Order: sequence, then C-alpha cells, then structure tokens
Amino acid sequence: MITANIPGTDLLTYRKASKSLANPEILTLLCGRLSVASLAGVAVHSLSQELEIPVTARAAAPLSVAEDVKLTPSRIKTELLAGLTVALALVPEAVAFAFVAGVNPLVGLYAAFFIGLITAVFGGRPGMISGATGALAVVMVSLVATHGVEYLFATVVLMGLIQIAVGLLKWGKFIRMVPHPVMLGFVNGLAIVIFLAQLGQFKVPDGAGGLTWIAGLDLYLMLGLVAMTMAVIWLLPKLTTAFPAPLAGILACSAIVLGLGLDTRSVGDLASIAGGLPEFHIPMVPLTLETLKIIGPYALILAAIGLIESLLTLNLVADLTGTKGGASKECLAQGAANVVTGFFGGMGGCAMIGQSMINVKSGARTRISGIVAALLLLSFILFASPLIERIPVAALVGVMFMVVIGTFAWTSLKIMHRIPMTDAIVIVLVTGVTVYSDLAVAVVVGVIISALAYAWNAASRISARTGTSKEGWKVYRLSGPLFFGSTTRFQDLFDIANDPEDVVIDFIDSRVVDHSGLEAVDALASKYGALGKRLHLRHLSPDCQKLLSKAGPLVEVSVLEDPDYEVAVDYGHKFDPAPAKS
Repeated sequence: MITANIPGTDLLTYRKASKSLANPEILTLLCGRLSVASLAGVAVHSLSQELEIPVTARAAAPLSVAEDVKLTPSRIKTELLAGLTVALALVPEAVAFAFVAGVNPLVGLYAAFFIGLITAVFGGRPGMISGATGALAVVMVSLVATHGVEYLFATVVLMGLIQIAVGLLKWGKFIRMVPHPVMLGFVNGLAIVIFLAQLGQFKVPDGAGGLTWIAGLDLYLMLGLVAMTMAVIWLLPKLTTAFPAPLAGILACSAIVLGLGLDTRSVGDLASIAGGLPEFHIPMVPLTLETLKIIGPYALILAAIGLIESLLTLNLVADLTGTKGGASKECLAQGAANVVTGFFGGMGGCAMIGQSMINVKSGARTRISGIVAALLLLSFILFASPLIERIPVAALVGVMFMVVIGTFAWTSLKIMHRIPMTDAIVIVLVTGVTVYSDLAVAVVVGVIISALAYAWNAASRISARTGTSKEGWKVYRLSGPLFFGSTTRFQDLFDIANDPEDVVIDFIDSRVVDHSGLEAVDALASKYGALGKRLHLRHLSPDCQKLLSKAGPLVEVSVLEDPDYEVAVDYGHKFDPAPAKS
C-alpha cells in the first residue's frame, strides 16, 4: 500500500499492485488538481519499485555518504582491493581503446593514469572511475588517420579547456534536464556497447592483416574460463563480502590457467604495457587558424561526449550509493585532467561507467580507490608489466560481462507496457542510437523527443471556463500554459462573433510563457478590435506583466491593473463559472 499526502489534494491511497499508478490520465482523474511535480513524484515512486533502483522520489536511506565514511582498517582494505580490481580491469580496456583510436597502447594507458588520478582527487563524486573510453576513441580515429597523433594531443588539450569553461559557467547543472527514460536508454545502450567491445577479445589475427574468430578447443577453453570467472563473481558475495568478487574471479582464473599451463590468450598477447614515466610534451602542431579549424570540431564533439557520459555516470553512481555529486566540479576535474593528459602524450578520456560499477560493487565509497587504481596502473607500466601481461584475457572478459549484466536495466523491459508510449520509444531509441552512433547524439535525441512530447501534452491542457461579470462583461477563465504549442487551441476557445463589447481573459490559472503566446493574445485583441470590441487581461502574474512590458507596442490590449499587488486584477465582478469550452 502506498500513501501520498500531496498539497492541494486529499490524502490519496493507492494499491501497490495497481497498474493505474503508472497512468497519468487515471491519476489526474483520481487527484483532481494534481501538480506536475507531485504527479512525477508519485509515478516515479511506483516505477522505482518495479525497476528496483533508487530514485530521488524514494525516501530510502542512503547506503553511505562518502564524506561521512570513517577510514577504519576495514574500510581502507576495501578501498585498496577495489582499486586493485579496477586497475587490473583498466589495462585491457585502455589498450583496446588505444587500438580503436589508432595510437600506441601506452597513449591509452597514460590517459587512464592521468585522467583517473586527477578526477579521483578533484572530481565531483567519490567512487567514480575515469580513463580512456571507447565513446571518445571512435571519434578520434579519423583525426589520427588524417592528421596524425600530434593533432590528437592538441585536440585533447582544447577539449579540456572547453570542459573547464563549461564547469566555470556551471552548465553542468543542465544534466538534470535529462529525463529518466533517457537515463534508462543510456545505461542499456552502454551495457550493449561494453558487451560488443568484449567480443573483440574472441578474435585473433588471421595473418593477412585482418581478424578472425577463434574456434574449436580454443573457443571452448575461452568460454569455459569466462563462465568460471562469472560464476566466482556471482557466488562469492553470497558467502562473504570481505573480498571484492571481481578481483577474486581474476585471481581464480589466473591461478587455474597458470597452474595447469593452459594455452589461452593473455594481456601480453594484446600488447606490451611496459614503459617509462610519461614526459611533458607540447603537441607539435602549427599555431595557426588552420590548425584550429581542424581540431576545433573534434574538440567540441569530444568535450560534449565526455561531459555527457561523465555527468550521467555521476548521477548513476549517486543513485547507487544514495549520495549527491557536484556536476560543475566534475566538469572542471574532467577538463583539467584532459589538459594535463594532452601535454603528457595521452589520448584523453572521461568517466567509465563499467569501471565505476566495478568500483562501487566492490564496496568503494571514497576517493582512495580511484587514486589507488591510477597509481597501481602506473606501477604496472613501470615495474609489473611481465606479471600483468600473464593475466588471461578470459578473466577480464568475464568481469566485464558481469558488469554488462549489472548495468543493463533488465526490469525496464517489464514496464514497457505500463509507461507512456513516448517514454518507451525514448528508451528504445536512446539505446539504439548509443550503440550505433554515439552517446552525445543519443542523449540529445532523447531529450528533444521527450521535450516535444511534453510540449504536445501541455498544449492539449489549455482550456477555459466562461462567466459573466456584474457589468455584463464576458469572462474567459483560462487554465493551462499559453505557449507556442497551445496557441491554436487558445484561439479556438473564444466566440468572437457572439461575445459582448467587453471581454475579459482571466489568467489566474494560466501563464503567458513565450513570444508565441504574446502574439496569440495580440492577434485575438485585433480580431475583437475589428468588430469594435475591447479585450481586457486580468490576473497576470508579475513575470507575464514583465513579458508584456518588454513586448511594448507588439501587444496592444487593456490590462486591468491592481495598484496594491502590482498584478492585473479587477474586483469589479464576481466570477460565475460555466462549463469548460472545448
């Protein structure tokens, strides 16, 4: 049983199993004048129980707040082990994304180190992991192929500067405008992208410069090791939470392969990760307007993708841990990290949802795990490359497959028939565009469709009740917003030919939102004026009056002023309600 006490309504009681709770129209009939915010809160509360994920509307106690976590020996151990797990998983990811971008593996590893370290220290959310990502690598590949790696480094620096500007302007707050269906499509799409990226580990060079799928005993051995790793990760938390399950899976798989001498692909078969300390390097590109024309578009696209993925990951991690993150702070950290990375020969990056999920599911709640992961990654490059290169690829693939299972919102499939059709379309569309295009395009498409759906719904809600004042004036009491989407319906509400000489529009339950609304009012006044009739406005809110005053001579109507409250109001009649005019 769910009980909601909503201001302006009676105490409402719903049954948890009732499907009507997810239906806005039924809720409106039950609640009468139910505000959009209240409706969203109740609906999200119901859907969150179906999705089994924490949302803002739920009054659930947070799992932990990073700022309040005490650094006990147990906590430090958990953070260190989580950092080790993430560091091991970062190696093949960074190497693979470097290959996608067409650069040396060390370029990806250095990027993972610098971005991971700087964002872990200064980022907006403890527990997040950042590094080289596939979403950025697929954009970089054409730049590297056409102009070379030096132009990539310059692009990464400019990308970072753009992200710093976004942080300083506090534009990161606009991530809150991303609707929940877009978030679901985002996590589902990234889960599929992560899954598809792992399939590349089942291919080997064919000797002709291409790749071919492994087959026979090699395939069966690979699949068996992946399944064993996944089984360890699934079973261990049921026995104990003292040790990170992903790390246990990696160690168990490595022990079996090395102990039995099994012939399977290892990290060293992908590329050598041995190297020295990264050196400061100014990108060797000419400082000309032509260079800016080359790297500018790439930098803008990379900055947008990086910030969108980072801020959405920030929200996801905040939901998982019941804490809040700083969007602007994360933008600044991502920008600073990319500027530094570009000057030290890295390929740039952003937040990594897969590694962040590994980190959080391993129990990490502070910045320690991210710092440890970055430092261990650098130590692997400097000192432990022979050891790390012996880890079976199958172990890391198993870890990432479990990340895919944990990331995909499986319950979103069950609610498709219970949510509005537009939201279901947005989930599917964002998922598909994320897989086949890129995250930035997917989120923009999802937000635009959601906004248009909202505008269409809001446009259908404008209506009017009619009454007559004691002076004999006809009064239209509007309800609903007057904006570009509702202007046609607004015009249809009035009976211009049969109305008396004086007509009042009462805006007590309405607002003029934009210039289209002003034009609609002015056009209506002109129609009444052509018949020798006068149109008056009443109960305009201060913001509507300000909009009208800015319009100046564009809108010529009579506003009934109230000298005490500075809003348009007239107390010379008593409103007599009449049936709404459709």
